[in-house]
Amino acid sequence: MSTDIQAAPITVPNAEETYRLMLRIREFEDAAYQLFLQNLIHGTMHLGTGQEAIAAGVEAALRPDDYVLSTYRGHAHVIARGAALDAAMAEMFGRVTGLCKGKGGSMHLTSVPHGALGSYAIVGAHLPIGCGTGWSAKLRGTDQVTVCFFGDGATNIGYFHEALNLAAVWKLPVIFVCENNLYMEFTPIHHVTAVKHPAADRASAYGLEPILIDGNDVEAVYQTAHAAAGRARSGAGPTLIEAETYRHRGHSRTDPARYRSQEELAAWLERDPIPAFRRRMEETGSDPARLDAMEAEVRDEVEQAVERAKAAPVPPLAEIETDIYAEDSTTWRN
Repeated sequence: MSTDIQAAPITVPNAEETYRLMLRIREFEDAAYQLFLQNLIHGTMHLGTGQEAIAAGVEAALRPDDYVLSTYRGHAHVIARGAALDAAMAEMFGRVTGLCKGKGGSMHLTSVPHGALGSYAIVGAHLPIGCGTGWSAKLRGTDQVTVCFFGDGATNIGYFHEALNLAAVWKLPVIFVCENNLYMEFTPIHHVTAVKHPAADRASAYGLEPILIDGNDVEAVYQTAHAAAGRARSGAGPTLIEAETYRHRGHSRTDPARYRSQEELAAWLERDPIPAFRRRMEETGSDPARLDAMEAEVRDEVEQAVERAKAAPVPPLAEIETDIYAEDSTTWRN
């Protein structure tokens, strides 16, 4: 009799597609970082390298008609929702073929057809907006879910507390996901927060269950998000999830992150969610050669997106007056 111990089955549905999504997010951001260093993309950007399991795990629990709102560190969430890499990369370049016709850039990636309702530069400002989309779904009698992603720094912003209170009182179908990467810009979150877990430890103040998970474990993220989505669709109200993770790079492209020790960084790199999930897949029977091929396909996909973005035209000057109002008009009407 064999004494081999079989690994427990992976709980994420369509695991290979989830792995592909994590790769697409990582390769997209790695390419964007190199393009910034080459001065081919201008402005600033905020990378979530190392946090891919959160966007991918939550996405596996959502439907195409659900809504997602995110922060300026929002590349992962828009890509997870299904936005084309070509359009996302073109937006980074400020090209007219971009998601926002080149007018949003890295910090404002948006794809309304995919339910990605914006990346918001003002910390926490999108949380009340998420209550609005949740209220809309409730008013229309649908069972659509809204997910609001935000960083640990937003937990000390008034929007966070106001939105949670409103969502709890009105039992809105909103999932609040705190991506706690331990630093609010350059400051460790525990230096300026009275509780150890900035989101989970405050949940009970709004009648919610404290939920703290490993944000680098895509299966744990999926399982928690799946339960939260079921709760929201049933009319039971919101859920607050704190997912502990770590950004591999600095706060923005100009931040060398010297405030972090090399020992801390090395320890978190050992917990990189992408190789960790690949190991799980191989343990449960995935062919390593197939995963290698998938990685090569994703690299090629991103390289092609970069080349098409480089070749795309810049927006004409007249484009500056479009997309200002819902009716696409700047004419005042009484």
